[in-house]
Amino acid sequence: MAYFKLDGREVKHIDRKALYTRLEARINYLKEFLDFNSGDVEALSSGAKYIKTLIPAVVNLTYRKLLEYDITARAFHTRDTASDAPIEEFYKEDSPQIMRRKMFLRWYLTKLISDPTQMDFWRYLNKVGIMHTAQERLYTLNIEYIHMGACLGYIQDLFTEALMSHPTLSIRRKTAIIRAISKIIWIQNDLIARWRIRDGEEYADEMSEYLNDDKEGYLGEKKILGDNSSTSSGGSGEDHDDRASIRSGLAPSIAPSMASACPFADLAQPVTSTKIWAGK
Repeated sequence: MAYFKLDGREVKHIDRKALYTRLEARINYLKEFLDFNSGDVEALSSGAKYIKTLIPAVVNLTYRKLLEYDITARAFHTRDTASDAPIEEFYKEDSPQIMRRKMFLRWYLTKLISDPTQMDFWRYLNKVGIMHTAQERLYTLNIEYIHMGACLGYIQDLFTEALMSHPTLSIRRKTAIIRAISKIIWIQNDLIARWRIRDGEEYADEMSEYLNDDKEGYLGEKKILGDNSSTSSGGSGEDHDDRASIRSGLAPSIAPSMASACPFADLAQPVTSTKIWAGK
């Protein structure tokens, strides 16, 4: 990275064109600007077990939220939030199509806390941005940015609230884990917005590095989105565990007999009730 002097102080030079034509340059700039460093990587790694405990409940709450609004609930039928096609009956939380998508979101949230030191991690997040803009897919999926951004914000809030309410983690560790996951989510937000905004459109013909050669509908080795057909996975034991965790307020790894509804109820009591482990 080049530096130059300005009014007696050292200033870093950022190549604007590279931000729009080279994914690695964009990621490096965002990580440095957000001060995403080795401390964040360590916090994410050490905090992964706590975040993973929350994922089943976060997934269920997120889909419950998406099904509260017709504009987002309709998209599960039309694959397009810009569509106003009439829907006779919306899917429910336990519909096979929704259960299947919950599985995809669990994969995604698990990926978010994997290994941000690898460029493949960021390519994955970039692909998430592309695939929701009706690009690079046989079966197009068009989810407008307002809904993508709102969904990410909701997920971030769930993680923040739950981690801050952890009964045994020190405030220092809570803060470190929340800061790390928040920075990841904000970079993901940028890699979604990147495919919606018009900034840098003069470089459109040179953005080939953003468009990788992943198989149609795949992110890495996991198929993330398919058609709306039912699958046998919709009724898996794991999905039933998720439904049970929402009804009881417990993550699947917590015994149903526990008196508190907190996902970390086996660690300490009492705890403050929050929406991540609220009951019905």
